[in-house]
Amino acid sequence: MVCKKCTVAGRVQGVFYRATCAHRAAELGVHGYARNLPDGRVEVLACGDEAAVSVFVEWLWTGSSASKVVAVEVADVPQHMERPPSGFRTA
Repeated sequence: MVCKKCTVAGRVQGVFYRATCAHRAAELGVHGYARNLPDGRVEVLACGDEAAVSVFVEWLWTGSSASKVVAVEVADVPQHMERPPSGFRTA
């Protein structure tokens, strides 16, 4: 299992980006969360099988049909540092 913490910038709040993330994560079997940040970005934690997380992180550039992603920053998260929630949640 791998975990990645991603920060997504652009038009990603108020355009169903987080809900679309949750749907795509469920399709791929990825666990974690997507939450709005005060500065307008979205923070995404993605944990699961390395191949599935890789596909999901690449998909973050696509997002919802109304979103416009301009940057995705990705950082590895050591498994002992963050315990992923079961399933995928939005906040």
